[in-house]
Amino acid sequence: MTYITKPRLHHPTLQTNKVGYTRRDYEGRISTLCAGCGHDSISAAIIQAAWELDIEPHRVAKLSGIGCSSKTPDYFLGASHGFNTVHGRMPSVLTGANLANRNLIYLGVSGDGDSASIGLGQFANALRRGVCMAYIVENNGVYGLTKGQFSATADRGSKSKKGVINSENPVDLVGLALQLGATYVARSFSGDKAQLVPLIKGAISHGGAAFIDVISPCVTFNNHGGSTKSYDYVRQHNESVSRIDFISPGEEITTQYAPGESIQVTQHDGTILKLKKLHANYDPTDRYAAISYMQKHAALGEIVTGLLYLDPLASDMHTALNTVSTPLNALVESDLCPGAAALEKINSALR
Repeated sequence: MTYITKPRLHHPTLQTNKVGYTRRDYEGRISTLCAGCGHDSISAAIIQAAWELDIEPHRVAKLSGIGCSSKTPDYFLGASHGFNTVHGRMPSVLTGANLANRNLIYLGVSGDGDSASIGLGQFANALRRGVCMAYIVENNGVYGLTKGQFSATADRGSKSKKGVINSENPVDLVGLALQLGATYVARSFSGDKAQLVPLIKGAISHGGAAFIDVISPCVTFNNHGGSTKSYDYVRQHNESVSRIDFISPGEEITTQYAPGESIQVTQHDGTILKLKKLHANYDPTDRYAAISYMQKHAALGEIVTGLLYLDPLASDMHTALNTVSTPLNALVESDLCPGAAALEKINSALR
């Protein structure tokens, strides 16, 4: 983490959102990542998304694990709640926090080493339980903090900076998210802010388990010829299934996306995702078609980006567990211990 802070003074002409904050109010400390790191672009996209959604920073809880990606929550939403967990354990801590206080907006930030290796089991169980969160993986295919070893998401046949060829099959986090029941699944590229910002806005507002895999090139160890997660490779092999805009209720937002069929999908909280479909046969509401489409294009060496799957009727963990609407951390003793008569009634029903 860094302890270098940015100046608190803002230019008086900076535009404010509906809750009175400027974009600068959503920033954090100065990044200590390598210059040009894709992770910093993701931080900028999160800042932009939170500002455009008119979110009060204190309503956000941001959690992370260990790695370059897990340092980034220090660089955005400096006035929000934050917790940096041990390696791979972010999902379970986020699940516990969500159970205790359902009124916060939960943002989980992780990396491919953090979520696809030591934390793979935690990643899987958080998604299958339907934890209401926006889970973002900043995926660069290497362990950047420990000098560039292949991570579990590195593609088979890709080459390291030292010329070593990866002989192991990759873990496809998007494919796993689709199979495990995530109700909002997307993939994007850190260098495509126009696509990434509305995807993050949609994930935050979704109301269920939302997952975004963001390919984020490591400029130090994995941005060279032979890497499948370099800037040049992703730009040359990007297969975008949709361009989306995020529409708040009652407000019209014009788009300038490529011509094509458009659909509007209303989410739980009434917000609308407007999809401009670049591929006439692609249906973002068909989970199994999305899996097949991704596998088909992966075999061609293409990286599919955009909103891959959306369930507009998604439910979350609290619905499944039938928890009370009051946050569990706000329940008092009388709520938790209703007395001997209530206990006897429960016991009688079990006899």
